Amino acid sequence: MRFRFPSKASPLLAPTLCMALLAAPAAWAQDAPVDEPPAATAAEAPDGAAADEALDTTVPLEEIRRYVTVYSAIKQAYVEPVEDKALMEAAIRGLLFDLDPHSVYFDKASAEDFDEQSRGAYEGIGVELQRQPDGNLKVIAPIDGTPAERAGLQSGDLITAIDGKTFDPDEGDTSAPLRGPAGSSLTLTIVRKGKDAPFDVTLTRDTIRITSIRGRMLEPGYGYIRISAFQADTAADFETQLEALKTEAGGRLRGLVIDLRSNPGGLLTSAVQIADDLLETGDIVSTRGRIAISDAEFSATPGDRLDGAPVVLLVDAGSASASEVLAGALRDNDRARVVGSRTFGKGSVQTLLPLDNGDSVKLTTARYYTPSGKSIQALGIVPDVVLHPAADAADGGRASYVESSLPGHLSGDEEGQGNAGDNAGEVLVGETHIAAALAELKKLAAGVATAAPGSRTR
Repeated sequence: MRFRFPSKASPLLAPTLCMALLAAPAAWAQDAPVDEPPAATAAEAPDGAAADEALDTTVPLEEIRRYVTVYSAIKQAYVEPVEDKALMEAAIRGLLFDLDPHSVYFDKASAEDFDEQSRGAYEGIGVELQRQPDGNLKVIAPIDGTPAERAGLQSGDLITAIDGKTFDPDEGDTSAPLRGPAGSSLTLTIVRKGKDAPFDVTLTRDTIRITSIRGRMLEPGYGYIRISAFQADTAADFETQLEALKTEAGGRLRGLVIDLRSNPGGLLTSAVQIADDLLETGDIVSTRGRIAISDAEFSATPGDRLDGAPVVLLVDAGSASASEVLAGALRDNDRARVVGSRTFGKGSVQTLLPLDNGDSVKLTTARYYTPSGKSIQALGIVPDVVLHPAADAADGGRASYVESSLPGHLSGDEEGQGNAGDNAGEVLVGETHIAAALAELKKLAAGVATAAPGSRTR
């Protein structure tokens, strides 16, 4: 892939920039990992005056005095003693509170958990979570092949207690008890829409090795690859799986289904690399923010690993962030047909900023744009072929939330159209939709077979 970063960067962010695309607001220990972007190459950069204007870090003295006055009053007069560390952490969280829901503060333990998952293994139950204001934990999605998936946890489930202990809304990381030695057990109390009463689920913790790629042949010549998240090794694993399928097919696939359902996102660079694997030429994605280092452009390099064989992307309301980058890149370049339901609609990029005490801040620093120049923020990607949930799907298959429903979300360029239509916000589960994607793939393959060599159809 080719990429362009500005040569002049913010002195605050340049030494520590890590870019990620994560769907889950305030999801910490179980989030998809982040990765550093490639080294910057020379590109147009603002002159010094413009850069200074873009990055105004001055704080009015009166505001500092007001803060110190309140801080001192709490320390001296609050009815109970408050530690300095607690006050400072609360102040930092307060700075982020009124920003978008993806800008969050990690204390040291949460930051270590986040970093641990970026290395690909931890001991727990394997689930993406969102902390609620009351301390309860909402399930975003269980990770494939983990205790959470085997126990039947579902997107939208609410965990209200662990081993009978309910959550304290003032507690920092209420998900911490989910971690523990492999082989140990825990019991979760679950509230699920459609169930009359809460129920308990007992799980056995395991070493969670994040395998984000699975694949198989659907029919002779037609491959299937499931991408559950975009992590540090996802692109390499995708390439390995793709080569294995090609070998099984006798050297060349007739077509490929890529399943991105309920994929919450992850590394921007992983999604870009997979797009590059399937594109001969063309733009992949661009990012734009308020500081120069947030502006980047990615484009494909020659070498389509499928040799022009058609691609179908299967998406749903849980396909977010990096999933939407991949879908947008392949569709805008007429390289794939998108099948399923409207995607989540998260079109922003987060930067992980480590602090000197081991804590870190995940801050939204840019929006991303598909090759056609469109932002999908709070809108999502509408599929070329719409699929619907099965008639007996829980909650009718309706997603419990999408980007445009999150309080404080960034506004989208076309938000008035966001999640409109009869295919909005639906979660697609099961093999039926894979079969529908395969049917579309066969139509494309038939078109390629009758077209001139090297041409592609949508």
